Amino acid sequence: MQIHLFDTSQQVGQAAAMLIAAQILQKPDSVLGLATGSTPIPTYQELIRLNRDGVVDFSRVTSFNLDEYCGLPVEHECSYHSFMHEQLFSHINIDLAHTHVPDGNAVDQQAECARYDMAINQAGGIDVQILGIGRNGHIGFNEPSDTFVYGCHIVNLTQSTIAANRRFFESEDAVPRQAISLGIGSIMNARQIILLATGSDKADAIHRAIRQDITPRTQASILRTHPNVLFLLDKAAAGLL
Repeated sequence: MQIHLFDTSQQVGQAAAMLIAAQILQKPDSVLGLATGSTPIPTYQELIRLNRDGVVDFSRVTSFNLDEYCGLPVEHECSYHSFMHEQLFSHINIDLAHTHVPDGNAVDQQAECARYDMAINQAGGIDVQILGIGRNGHIGFNEPSDTFVYGCHIVNLTQSTIAANRRFFESEDAVPRQAISLGIGSIMNARQIILLATGSDKADAIHRAIRQDITPRTQASILRTHPNVLFLLDKAAAGLL
């Protein structure tokens, strides 16, 4: 595990983008694991700039997103399908047929979970997985629990996660109560993991993930057992280390 500290969230995003760009330059057909939320937006903005300037070519890249809300229409402005198109896909030369987000509206949710894990395996596995971290230590939508779940699965969102995501919706009642998410095993199978955390509201989660016991009550703590994981933090997120 490596921990890198930066002064600002913008610098965190630039550093993450440089690592992703290096991966694509080394392997043009890289498989990327992507995250949503406000934290990775500076990373995506920098990747857009690098693509626009001809530094990084996404034409052979494949991507898999971590998660999606259940029961939210794909075209809804708060769906992760919409987020990815708005924040990244529509601005770079990636083949949309090679971008993947779980289907939160699948009639057979368990079959969709199995299909998504199989699709990642058939693509050769994820080369670089980008992660954020929730205030309760979740990664993807893997909430605090008594166990680590291995594969893609359906998650009942905790009240703290619902409250944290309320800012994206008209009201708290409009926030979906379930999501489909890659499991911890699926995340840990990535060859490299880059976790991004910015802001003082993530400081407690980062402290528990890095300094306290490895436990499913803080799902991100398992990352310390991965052979190639980097934590990119601004000083506010690292404030309790």
